[in-house]
Amino acid sequence: MRLVLYTGKGGVGKTTTAAASAVAAAARGVRTLVISADTAHSLGDVVEQRLGSEVVHLRENLDAIEVDARKEMNRHWGQIRDYLVSIFRYQGIEEVVAEELALLPGADELTTLLAVEAYAASGIYDLIVVDCAPTDSTLRLLTLPDAARGAFRVLLRVQQAIATVVTPLARNVVPLPLPDSSVFRDAEQLLFRKLRALRRRVTGAECSVRLVVTPERMVIDEARRAFTDLALFEIPCDAVIMNRLLPESAKGEGFFQDWGRLQEERFEEVEQLFAPLPVLRAPLQDDEVTGLERLEAHGAELFADRSPEEKMCETEGVRFAREDGGYCVRVPLPHAQREGLDIAKVEGELVITSAGRRRALILPRRIVPLSLLRARLTDGVLIAQFGEAV
Repeated sequence: MRLVLYTGKGGVGKTTTAAASAVAAAARGVRTLVISADTAHSLGDVVEQRLGSEVVHLRENLDAIEVDARKEMNRHWGQIRDYLVSIFRYQGIEEVVAEELALLPGADELTTLLAVEAYAASGIYDLIVVDCAPTDSTLRLLTLPDAARGAFRVLLRVQQAIATVVTPLARNVVPLPLPDSSVFRDAEQLLFRKLRALRRRVTGAECSVRLVVTPERMVIDEARRAFTDLALFEIPCDAVIMNRLLPESAKGEGFFQDWGRLQEERFEEVEQLFAPLPVLRAPLQDDEVTGLERLEAHGAELFADRSPEEKMCETEGVRFAREDGGYCVRVPLPHAQREGLDIAKVEGELVITSAGRRRALILPRRIVPLSLLRARLTDGVLIAQFGEAV
């Protein structure tokens, strides 16, 4: 089962691109589901059909859904949210406000992606295409499973151990609402089982992120940073879509000559910046691309002789190897800057911080007793060397 996620800066046309990919794949006989994981849903407008929290059949081999974040929150957040609401209510906060405060930042986006995982695991579809939120929100929810693991693992177990002893006694003397076992059960289910499955899904060989850009400097720069961050967390990209390029017929016109030349320069720049990823051309259309017929035509033009569901590029992930009597770890970090990079070995993990993003990479047991001797950034690859300290 293939999972393809489209993201990019707001306004670059990722919803249209995702929908066109899904329609084009379905036309080839691939059982396809297109999902809107952006809270500002516009997928229904693009396919010109009313969508909601239930799967809607659009045509043969093609279904669509706009995930209801609130509904998914109820399913996955459950007892945890209710407990937080009771805490806020105890502090004198009105119920409506308390319910809003209980929606922790990023929780709605995360539970939306958990819905994507559920559909992927169902086995009903050959391809799931996800219209993600703008780049930064997508990165936050995609990297949360990795970032949350270490932060919550110890805290949850300590709190659960304490609550098992303290809560039954404290209920008789403390008016403050105290958590019971169901709160911890839901927390453990969410943080460990579901997030672990989600992490495996988004880093697996069947998942790809595709970055949608336009030939604008700010858009390209944001996509380049996203490319670095995704590599840090081993989330594979397999293509870049450059959207809204002038058609060849317009480039010769006097008014568009300079614009066309600038676009070609930007296209060549993107090919170099994101190599070895292929860069697909999506031409500027004379009108909005909406409705299944226009989406199918747009998808056919975009992918040409390629299949929308194919893995368009394989990139290297983290590699461990023996070197100079010790071991080394190679982490691809395209476009990372030395001044924004920090590396440290903390117990059994290599902690890498790049431009504010932090990842704790679990080390193999052979490397855990060794010391981090040195680290260097060479040609977009971080190389950390381990050995016996002298």
